[in-house]
Amino acid sequence: MESLTQDTIAAIATPPGNGGVGIIRISGPAVKQIAVPLTKKELKPRHAVFSAFLDANNITIDSGLILFFPGPHSYTGEDTLELQGHGGSVVLDMLLKRVLELGARLARPGEFTERAFLNGKLDLAQAEAVADLIESSTEQSVRSAQKSMQGVFSGQVNALVEELTELRIYVEAAIDFVDEEIDFLSDGLVEKKISQLADKVTDILNTAQQGQLLRDGMTVVLAGKPNAGKSSLLNALTGQETAIVTDIAGTTRDVLRERIQIDGMPLHVIDTAGLRDSNNAVEKEGIKRAHQEIEKADRVLLLIDSTDPESESVVKTLPPDIQITKIYNKIDLMGIEPEIVQTAHGCHIYLSIKTGAGMDLLRKHLKQVVGFNDAMDDVFIARRRHIEALKTGKQFIQHALQQLQQHSGELVAEDLRQAQNCLAEITGEVSSDELLGRIFSSFCIGK
Repeated sequence: MESLTQDTIAAIATPPGNGGVGIIRISGPAVKQIAVPLTKKELKPRHAVFSAFLDANNITIDSGLILFFPGPHSYTGEDTLELQGHGGSVVLDMLLKRVLELGARLARPGEFTERAFLNGKLDLAQAEAVADLIESSTEQSVRSAQKSMQGVFSGQVNALVEELTELRIYVEAAIDFVDEEIDFLSDGLVEKKISQLADKVTDILNTAQQGQLLRDGMTVVLAGKPNAGKSSLLNALTGQETAIVTDIAGTTRDVLRERIQIDGMPLHVIDTAGLRDSNNAVEKEGIKRAHQEIEKADRVLLLIDSTDPESESVVKTLPPDIQITKIYNKIDLMGIEPEIVQTAHGCHIYLSIKTGAGMDLLRKHLKQVVGFNDAMDDVFIARRRHIEALKTGKQFIQHALQQLQQHSGELVAEDLRQAQNCLAEITGEVSSDELLGRIFSSFCIGK
């Protein structure tokens, strides 16, 4: 495939700082013209060749390996050259400056992957998975990002788009031949196919939500009255003395944030000020911030002191529509065994943060509430925009089913068209320049 761009870009592809190896990546039509004065070497496709890297006066800047990948058989689909020299920040800057002097320009963030997308080497979901792989913080998220890069997610979306296309053709034909004796829209076939499509989108949506969890993590807020054990629980979950713990009520005045993992599941844990009436200006501000975090949480762990009958009353101050798990702490002082109880009003966990009894129940519960399991072999990395596109596409498909039941063929066709566009946005088959700009600008320079 011929490149869609005319200029040649370059950037340092390794992280900032000093290291043993530093890589400069160059891509575009002028790669060969740049390589000749820079290396004085003949470029051999996909062969590592040792070379000096020369300045304008043929003085050596550095030396290392050159790797040439002629387009279209390269990451970007264009002629691509990698200069693998030493990883000192100064020497890399000198080498990059020389490359720019020879006709390249500095690449924008994510421009190499953007060119791979524009040249048909990756679709948009695969391109996003490149950034997700780089940012992965767990082994499971790495495996899931790899699945997206390999096209697992895209393949499922493309299959749905193909089914929608075929169904739209059938519906449009039925509308065009409305004078025929047979009403093709009332024979049950279209209704069956639309219902099956809705079910398939639901299945993919559920898997995608798991993928978004792996990428973004779940936000858990620790709330409760002072001295209920919030900061102790934060320390127990993080495995370090993150928060100050004392017997003095109101020790925590501000919001503390920690990112942790539970068996590969990322969690954003937020410790907050104890909820109570206070005349202290600083503590009042901390309590205000606590309520703000509670309203935004995916799950609130409400810490309750088992030895204090009044400790549970704080639940009345919480918003009625948030997801709450009640944690009854200090059971070691009450002679109570650790257990997890499901009630009509939610989940109750009895544990002792001090002794560790029941902490395994809490970790298991946190994995269950988000549907996380240890064998997520079919999960691919997904982003919030993918989730929204799937949800909106599902809504259009469900609305098409309603229109079909009201014998409105034209509206059925329009809903199916809108659903197809929503799903096509995921892979970039339908996309705007603004969307592409937002996505690729979040990448690191050199990728």
